[in-house]
Amino acid sequence: MKRAFVSMVAGMGLTAAALGSGCGAPQPVTKDEKTVVAVPENPLLAEFDTPLGVPPFDLILDEHYLPAFAAAIEAHKTEIEAIATSAEPPAFANTVAALDVSGSLLERVSRIFSAKNAADTNDELQAVAKEIAPRLSAHQDSILMDARLFARIEAIHEGRERAGLDPEQARLLEVTHRDFVRGGAELEGPAKERLAAINERLALLRVRFRENLLAENNAFRLVVDRAEDLAGLPESSVAAAAEAAAGAGLDGKWVFTLHKPSWIPFLQFSERRELRRKMFEGYIRRGNNDDERDNKEILTEMARLRIERAKLLGSPTHAHHVLAENMAKEPARVIDLLDRLWKPTVEVMRAEARDLAAAMKKDKVPGELRPWDWWYYTEKLRKQRYDLSDDELRPYFELSRVQLGVFEVARRLFGLQFLPREDLPVYHEEVRVFEVLEADGTHLGVLYLDYHPRPGKSQGAWMTSYRGQQRRDGRRIPPVVVNVFNFPRPAGDQPALLSGDEVRTMFHEFGHALHGLFSDVTYRGLGGTSVARDFVELPSQIMEHWAVEPEVLRSYARHHETGEPIPDGLIEKIRRSEHFNQGFITGEYLAAAYLDLDWHMLEEDPGEIDVNRFERESMKRIGLIPEIEPRYHSGYFAHIFAGGYSAGYYAYIWSAVLDADAFAAFQERGDIFHQDTARALREHILSRGNTAEPMDLYVRFRGAEPAIEPLLKKRGLAR
Repeated sequence: MKRAFVSMVAGMGLTAAALGSGCGAPQPVTKDEKTVVAVPENPLLAEFDTPLGVPPFDLILDEHYLPAFAAAIEAHKTEIEAIATSAEPPAFANTVAALDVSGSLLERVSRIFSAKNAADTNDELQAVAKEIAPRLSAHQDSILMDARLFARIEAIHEGRERAGLDPEQARLLEVTHRDFVRGGAELEGPAKERLAAINERLALLRVRFRENLLAENNAFRLVVDRAEDLAGLPESSVAAAAEAAAGAGLDGKWVFTLHKPSWIPFLQFSERRELRRKMFEGYIRRGNNDDERDNKEILTEMARLRIERAKLLGSPTHAHHVLAENMAKEPARVIDLLDRLWKPTVEVMRAEARDLAAAMKKDKVPGELRPWDWWYYTEKLRKQRYDLSDDELRPYFELSRVQLGVFEVARRLFGLQFLPREDLPVYHEEVRVFEVLEADGTHLGVLYLDYHPRPGKSQGAWMTSYRGQQRRDGRRIPPVVVNVFNFPRPAGDQPALLSGDEVRTMFHEFGHALHGLFSDVTYRGLGGTSVARDFVELPSQIMEHWAVEPEVLRSYARHHETGEPIPDGLIEKIRRSEHFNQGFITGEYLAAAYLDLDWHMLEEDPGEIDVNRFERESMKRIGLIPEIEPRYHSGYFAHIFAGGYSAGYYAYIWSAVLDADAFAAFQERGDIFHQDTARALREHILSRGNTAEPMDLYVRFRGAEPAIEPLLKKRGLAR
């Protein structure tokens, strides 16, 4: 239950992965997976009369959300009251399973709203988010702190050895009992009230943090009014900037923004150092400009409240509280992993910095190498060493062909088919929809794809779900998932062309989608991506390996003008350069992971916090070189202050150990599409959700716990 509601409240902010399960309807009558209610004028509360039961986006208006939330919350309260006051003795079916089934309408409304608010928001939806986030938090707490409910769960938990539960039922009982304990069920009186107040406040602060960040992203623009200041920039970037300027009424000028397709090529290729500095500083100072969009007070209040909440729940720090549910279990294990990686990484970073400084000196550029120089000289050095540049690869990575490449990998690994469904409603005209079929034509689920940036969309890329998978009366209810990106739009006469990093991002998020689509569990609360934070990135990151395998590249990477496949010589250049700049890539990530832990391993309320000083001390402690900034500064660190990754940003590197070791299982068999290995990956990991401890699932797939050596080798960090 807690897992479900936390996801809903977090979904009011930046949704980075699948929303969890959870919640209900006003006097509902359940009919299979659909819920019929007596408010047909609100499409969110009526039965979905759409193909495959997808949301009727063409009927849903912004004003429908608040009344739908209100009705669904009241209905869920009725369902919970019936469970808590049942005259029947506590049993798995009438308590634990009943809780898992309860609240289906609230889950549905929350999933649809949260996904829409992250991908296509506006002032009205943001107002709904501000109002509903604390109400959802209070509703969650009213359930988790209900002494009557917990007494029933506790009785079942104490008698679990005699209850005859199957493994999945035992897992759901364990997770439910743990969630109630961690949600404050064992607290008394004032402590319960204070915990509820903290949770409500944190829910609202998450919304405000995300809202400020979105406003910051949209407010910044670098206007170039002289053609000579475009020197070095790719044609596609210039064309996109011209279109952005025209859209802003600045004909004859060029506008560059903080959307990735704009700022990354600018830092990579602009020959104007001062303009690179302005772009870079605009990016890293988001949420830290001492204006109405500043996030420093918000995030420091969140840090203090998280400390207080951890103490109330018996943990020394927020990190200890969070990690107890993850594979890591405790901060010491996370720090040990980060430290083992940091030492070789910092040596590589320093060597890379020396090489870039030498290249800069060769260009007779005065002064020291600065962070806004790194991207630019990295591209120059890549070209010199490997005769390769990111701009040279883009013509072979046309967006629609990369999508076909992703689908082809899924077909060869798992036999999946993707049927375009133009008859299904979408929340934005740019969104595409596919019905996903098994090799034998059996319906598996629905996949929405949303590719391009717009003012109402959060930065980054993510996967979420409109409907999670579960079983009702022995029948599998299929999932409906969405991948959201911020890829370049077509510009001028060119189609949308991706960078190598963007190609990996498409494969990455598709891995999350597979995790949701393949889910095959009975209980909603255990399905799909509702797994430990440091396990959820395994299915996504392992898919990145296929993106640049020569065999796969030849299948989808074709020149957008000539149709010619990517040359073997270019593939060889990619292979030879795979360790290039890995010090920077790994180092900026690890620095952010350390910063996250520093915020969440505070043991006592530090009072007033100077955020910038806190960050400087954090980076000084680990020895981050001055030429590199952490991937995220606190003011825009949405993963930990608006999403679900607080004390968990390390999860990407923890999962990287798993994914490198898991992909090695295919390599050891000499076939990256080895069918038995693919079946084992699906059977033991992708379809099992949270039905067992993550390491147990991994060992069932691999036969042993993962080794760190494949990751070090992959990143060129092994000695």
